[in-house]
Amino acid sequence: MPVTRKKTLAAVAALSATALILTGCSADGGSSDDNVLRIAMGSPGEAQIRVWDDVAAQYEAANPDVTVEMNYQDDDLYQTIGLPNLLNGRNAPDIYFEWAGARLEQRAADGFAADLTEAVTSGPIAGLFDDEVFTSLTVDGAVVMVPHSADVTNVLWFNEDIFADAGLTPPTTWDELLATCDALDAEGIIPIASGNKDLWAAGNWLAHLTSRVVGEEAYSAALSGDADFNTPEWIEAFGYVEELADHNCVNESVNAVDDNEGAQLFFQGKAAMHAIGSWLVSWAIDEAPDLNFDYVNLPAMPGEGNQESVIGVVTGYVVNAKSTKQDEAAEFLALLNNDENVQQFIGAELTPMTLSAASGEDIDSRTASLTALLETAPAIVLPPDNGYDLETANALYAALAEVLGGQKSPADAVAGIDQKLG
Repeated sequence: MPVTRKKTLAAVAALSATALILTGCSADGGSSDDNVLRIAMGSPGEAQIRVWDDVAAQYEAANPDVTVEMNYQDDDLYQTIGLPNLLNGRNAPDIYFEWAGARLEQRAADGFAADLTEAVTSGPIAGLFDDEVFTSLTVDGAVVMVPHSADVTNVLWFNEDIFADAGLTPPTTWDELLATCDALDAEGIIPIASGNKDLWAAGNWLAHLTSRVVGEEAYSAALSGDADFNTPEWIEAFGYVEELADHNCVNESVNAVDDNEGAQLFFQGKAAMHAIGSWLVSWAIDEAPDLNFDYVNLPAMPGEGNQESVIGVVTGYVVNAKSTKQDEAAEFLALLNNDENVQQFIGAELTPMTLSAASGEDIDSRTASLTALLETAPAIVLPPDNGYDLETANALYAALAEVLGGQKSPADAVAGIDQKLG
């Protein structure tokens, strides 16, 4: 998921009221101004916002009768109730950010995803992408999303200077990870910083961990509602989360601070590691430009899953099927993905999925490595909150937080998921 600043879920209701006022939303749907092209997304960070604003200016210069209105929302707000409110409002977006998977399928089922097949095969977007990238963006035979980036949503970032000073090497196995936690804790250094107040930050990381233990098929079956969580395999997986807590691997405040505060512990050198996604590169360049850091994938776990799996997701932009400006929207997305603007995004530490992304301005080595990690992964695990039903994802995330925080045993937490989901 894209990330910059997250708000607590308790603040979402207040934020949504403000968003409704600012965007002029009401219950009647549709757009009240045919001269405005509206684009909505969770905030992608200041560096990428500068690129988006420039692309909007380019479009306005080429189409002087059109105004492009950018709506950058708080990410938690956007993902939960922000986007649905916008789509059902009077000034609904013509283009909006979405994740591939269950969320995209739901947007199509609800009538909010236009058929872009012609636009990507013979229209303005044709030739910008490899045809294969549209496989996961096709619903009922229709292409319904233009890809933007493929994000690795969690790896284990580490501070190279702290590791060197402590004589440590990045952990590649579960036993090595626990030993690393013990060594860092003994030195008074937080081993792994995490800000899990909104549940997704550690939840995403620990969901990948559970998939490594129970196996990708069992993971997907439970999250899809086709199997129970309350099984010996899932209890075993949660037992490894309990081990993280027992070895003081995470900050004591893990469930009390948000992802921004968790990242600051890493940026300020108070924590040696940080479990988060590929967006940390551009975030750190903005806020901690002198930080010497790199990553390893999740260390290998004892279990049934592929121990070289990667957790990641394709993100992109959907044209609203209810929009009266679908042609203009397709032209904007073509402009967004032309060679010049792709290079601008690369400069902002995001690598678009276009064919032209491999040429031009140098890509940060960590970003390039993450792209290769995802492209060559023997198994890709979908994040619970992007690839599956959000209610199920939240139930899993809450249970993982309870074990990580020491509030419940693995067995009780796993049983609670099925109870919560009925």
